[in-house]
This record gives sequence, C-alpha cells and structure tokens, in this order.
Amino acid sequence: MNQANESAAAKKSGFPFAGIVIPLALVLGFVIWKFIMGNPSNFEGGDPVKGHPIAGNVLGIVYKGGFIVPLLMAFFMIVVIFSIERFLTLSKAAGSGRVDDFVRKIKFNLESGNVSGAIAECDKQKGSVANVIRAVLNKYKEMEGESGMDKEQKVMAIRQEVEEATSLELPMLERNLPILATLTSVGTLTALLGTVLGMIKAFSALATAGSPDAVALSTGISEALINTALGIATSVVAMIMYNYFTTRIDGMTYAIDEAGFSIASTFAAKHKS
Repeated sequence: MNQANESAAAKKSGFPFAGIVIPLALVLGFVIWKFIMGNPSNFEGGDPVKGHPIAGNVLGIVYKGGFIVPLLMAFFMIVVIFSIERFLTLSKAAGSGRVDDFVRKIKFNLESGNVSGAIAECDKQKGSVANVIRAVLNKYKEMEGESGMDKEQKVMAIRQEVEEATSLELPMLERNLPILATLTSVGTLTALLGTVLGMIKAFSALATAGSPDAVALSTGISEALINTALGIATSVVAMIMYNYFTTRIDGMTYAIDEAGFSIASTFAAKHKS
C-alpha cells in the first residue's frame, strides 16, 4: 500500500512539472528571440526589420529566421529540460549500485534461503527496481506462512505480485517520455513549415517586377535554412535521448523480470507441496 501511495504521488507530481515547463519554454523562447536576438545593436542601422545582421553576428542571423524560430527554440529547451529530468529520475530509480550486481545478490540470498538478507539488499539498493523486488520478497514471506493455498497458487500469487508492483513503478519511469517522442517528429515538421515560409519569401522576391530584390531573397533563404537547422537539431537530440531512456527502462524491467522469475522459481523449488 505504501508503494502504491508513493507511485501515485509521483505520478501526480509529474503533470504540474510538464504543465509549467512547456509554457515557460515557449515564453522564454519568444523573449530570447525578440529582445536578445532582435536587439537593434545586432543589425546594421539598428533596424531589426529592414537592416542586415552585422557581419559575424550570430544572434542577428538567427533572428532573421522568422517567427518560427522562438517556437523551435522552445522545443529544444523542452527536450533539454526533460532529458535532464529523466536522467536524474532514472538514475535515482536504478538505485545506489549497479542493477545487475543487485540482482545477483538477490539470487545468492534466495539460493541460500536468506530472504531477510535479500530484503536487506533492497533497503541498501533503494530505487524503483528495489521497490518492486522488496514487494515480491514480502509476498514470498507471506506465501511461506499461507496454509490455505497450494504450491501452484502461491507461485502464481508471487508472479502476480511482480506484475502488479512493476505496473506501479513503470508510469513513473516512463513519465514525460511521450513528450520527447512527440518532439522527434514535431520539431522536424515545424522546421519544415518555417522552411516553406522562407522559400515562399525567397520566390516572392524573385517574382517582383524588374530586378529581383536581393535583400528579400537573402532573407527568405536565411529563414528557410535557419528553421531547418534548428528543427533537425531538436529532432536529433530528442530521438537520441528518447532511445537512450527507453533502453535504460527496458534494462530495469528486464532486471525486475529476471529477479521475479528467480524468486518464483526458488519458492517452487523449496516448497514441493
């Protein structure tokens, strides 16, 4: 029950975090674009609208990417923030030591018949993996004193405890990952929108009567390329971090399944009837 309460509290606490970070990132992205990158000192003649960026001024060049730029900047900040948050959360969930070493200690204690020692290892390890294993070990001890069930029912109860305890921890491990997964595609699509808008401006400049407007042409191409670069960078980082975190979670769930199978098998071997 305590584990369920902790998981429920963790699940509730995640929504305000996402609900605060995303709007703040959007606002911060616009503020940086408008007031820092769009500072008149970054442009020739002090005119962010009609003036060219001063030679070598990166802030002015990025500003010319247009109004899609702050949105892409916000996406990138969201990816970075949630990547840091997931890294810290998963590091804490893994516990204080290596998960594979912890699983080996659990197996050793169970093979030695030292269930209390295995529970003590869970207390040392801490984290989500240890929480699940501790719950299963407690069920193990409970089944040892249960007289109203046969061996198969007891083993099934232990295996069911593995599934239930894992289902309580997984939402905390996977929280905010859908945001990273969404930004892997949304970042690229938003960049494509900015690229299309930039190319429209470029072709509009070519279509003007008389000689083409070189300033409008360069502005359109600049907007297209800057948006493309920002969107691709956002999607690449989001995809790498999403795959990294899902791999870590898969490793934890595999360790839980391995330990749970060992616990159930040990119980079945030690209780022939």
